[in-house]
Amino acid sequence: MNCIALPRRIALALCLALLLGLAALPVLAAGASPARQALETATNRILACIKNPDYVNPATRAPLRQQIEDEVLHIFDFREFSSRTVGARWRTFNPDQQKRFSDAFADLLISTYVGKIDGYNGEQVVYTGEVSSPAGDRTEVRSVITMKDGKKVPVAYRMLPKEGGWRVYDVLIENISLVKNYRTQFQDILNSGSPDQLIARVRAKAQEVRQ
Repeated sequence: MNCIALPRRIALALCLALLLGLAALPVLAAGASPARQALETATNRILACIKNPDYVNPATRAPLRQQIEDEVLHIFDFREFSSRTVGARWRTFNPDQQKRFSDAFADLLISTYVGKIDGYNGEQVVYTGEVSSPAGDRTEVRSVITMKDGKKVPVAYRMLPKEGGWRVYDVLIENISLVKNYRTQFQDILNSGSPDQLIARVRAKAQEVRQ
C-alpha cells in the first residue's frame, strides 16, 4: 500500500515533530499554556529516553523504545486523529470498526516515525508562539525545526483538552496538515472499498513498516 505515505522531506520533519517536538527548547516560559506544558513534558521524557546510554545498545533498547511509544500514545489523541482523517465517512464506521481503525492508524504512525528516531542528528527546535481559539478549547503550538542543511521547517501542533489534559490531534509541517494528507489517501481507498478493507490495508502497511 504505497499510497499511504508522505514526501520524504515532510516525513523526516514529521518524525522530528512527533518525537522531539519542543524538547530542544529552554526551560518552560512563565505563562505558557497548559497545551504547551503537556507537549513539552511528553517530549522531554522522549528525549531522556533517547539520551539514555542503554538506548544505543540493541540488547537494552527495547524497554526505552516502548517508553517512547507510550509517550506518543499519551500525548496524541489517535481516535481524534482517526475520525478527522476519515472525515464525514467516520459516521459510517460502526464502533468496532472505529476502534480497530484507530488502533491500526496509531500503529502505522508510530511504526513509521518512531522507527526513524535513530536518524535524529542534532536538528534544533525553537518555540515561536501559540494561538488559542476564542473559547479556549483549541490551541495551536508553533515551532520551527532547523535541519542540518540550515533549512527552517515550520511545525505546528493542534491540541485540544481531553481527559483532564491536552492532546495533539493534528500536526502541520510547512502548513501541510497530517490529517488532510491522510484524509485524501483514505478517501481514495474508501471510494472503492469498505471500512474493513481500509483497516486491513492500514494494518498491512504498519506491519510492512515494522518489518
